[in-house]
Amino acid sequence: MSIYVIDDHPLMREAIVMVLRRLRPSENVVELDRLDKLSAAVESHGQPKLFCLDLKLPDVTGVSGVLAVKESYPDVPVAVYSASPAADMEEACIEAGADIYIEKSSGSAELTAALRGLLQADDGDVEPPPSTGKLSRRQTQLIAMLDQGLSNREIATQLDISEHTVKVHLWRLFRRLGVKSRTQALHHARSHGLLSNLR
Repeated sequence: MSIYVIDDHPLMREAIVMVLRRLRPSENVVELDRLDKLSAAVESHGQPKLFCLDLKLPDVTGVSGVLAVKESYPDVPVAVYSASPAADMEEACIEAGADIYIEKSSGSAELTAALRGLLQADDGDVEPPPSTGKLSRRQTQLIAMLDQGLSNREIATQLDISEHTVKVHLWRLFRRLGVKSRTQALHHARSHGLLSNLR
């Protein structure tokens, strides 16, 4: 399996690749400058484990790149990064299927924390098939913590993970439940008896 970094700016692409190689020295990291090269690259380098995707590529517009990647590889996590402020594009990217949104203006420490969080979440959150209707162990923990009114920082402290990892877990939980907020997630959990199982 390989990690695919898709960005038409060589400097930014190299920075992402450098962080990934530091975090996962044994992983095969594949660099691409356009999305339309992805299919051929997967044939050559193997199935994807993670996508790091620049939002503004020469052959995509808006969130079309995210949608295209998720359509072909629905179960592979996607980290989107962009020069656009999170306030402008983060919600649209998450709704399109991205797991995390990183501003290009972020420092290397924040970029590293975000990618580490995504890789850790992917390692530690093995989800049951969607058809079972069950939540993973981590998602069950999150529902209980949301019910206690804990903030992302408090959840991170209790689970001994980063706030970025908490965000990734929450986004996955929301998508699994078909909701867009903590309030909706709790309403869904209460109306479907998910909280009664925890008490």
